[in-house]
This record gives sequence, structure tokens and C-alpha cells, in this order.
Amino acid sequence: MSKRVAILISGSGSNMVSLIKSMTGDHPARPVLVLSNDPEAAGLAKARALNVPTLAIDHKPFGRDRAGFEAELHRALSTARPDIICLAGFMRILTPEFIKKWDGKMLNIHPSLLPKYKGLHTHARALAAGDSEHGCSVHEVTAELDGGPVLGQARIAIQPDDTPETLAARLLPLEHQLYAAVLRKYAIGDRSQVTVSA
Repeated sequence: MSKRVAILISGSGSNMVSLIKSMTGDHPARPVLVLSNDPEAAGLAKARALNVPTLAIDHKPFGRDRAGFEAELHRALSTARPDIICLAGFMRILTPEFIKKWDGKMLNIHPSLLPKYKGLHTHARALAAGDSEHGCSVHEVTAELDGGPVLGQARIAIQPDDTPETLAARLLPLEHQLYAAVLRKYAIGDRSQVTVSA
């Protein structure tokens, strides 16, 4: 019985597309929903083109009512009945109350070598620190922002002429590779570390 996967996005959905394309053949999971907090997110059309059901729950009408937005999100996910939720560029911070409802079922990809550089602007921060390498991490989602157990990392060397933009562009293909590899293992209950390097 395949595991059911819901993917949450906010933008173009490049990681989402790679996850969907990976879930074929003997893969132990299948996508059942792509959900966005932005009705205009370009990734929604890409998901539909890949024959995956989509839904948008616009966060803007909720204003500061995060609980109201999350109640709608929880309702939609409960209807889709996912075994795993993959956050793939989902730009809303989820509350501990919401995360608790899906505890042990949520993955996220973050563009840094966690525990370094939690939060935003990770590429610029790695460059500002003079780091020799950078990368991305897939981790389980817990109440601590970008703080759950790391299940995989991909690494690239930082070049002398790198900018935040070039670093992000070189890292993206490794993000796609890493997230798909971690999901495949996670779907069969294997939480051993995945390592990818350029």
C-alpha cells in the first residue's frame, strides 16, 4: 500500500515537481495533493499538469488569525489523508499546535547545512561568514523552527566569485536530488541519513 503524500508550496514549486516525478514505478509513495497558501503560486499549474489534485487556501484574508488559517489547512489535509506532508518552499511558519497534529509525518527542505543558518537569507549568510561550503538539509518538522532531526544533507563548495544568486542556482539541483532520496527512504520508515554531494 503506497504512502499518501501531500506537498505544501508557496511559489514556483521546483522541489514539488521533482518530488512528484520521483513518485513513480516502485516508489513507496504517491502524491495525493499539492496545496498552496497563494492562489497565484506558479507551482499549482505545474502540479495540475502532472495530474495531481491542487488546492489553494489564501492566507491573506486571515490577516493575523494564524489559528484560523491553520484550521482550514488542517481540514483540507484531513480530507486528503496524507501519511506524509512535504513542505517544499512553503513560506508560512506553522504553529506548534498545528505541527503537533501531524507529528512524525512532516518533512521540510531548508537551504543550509543545519544547524547552521536557520531561517531566511541562508546563502548570503554563508557567504558573509566566509564558509568554504554550503548546502541544504531535509529534516523532520518539529515545533522548533528548522530544528527537527536532520535526515539528509547535500553539500557544494563555495567559489570565490559566488553570489547568493549563483549559490542558490547551483544548489537547487542538489535540493531536488536530496529531497526525493529522503522521501523514498522516509516512506518505508527508514530515517537513516542521506548524503549527496556535487
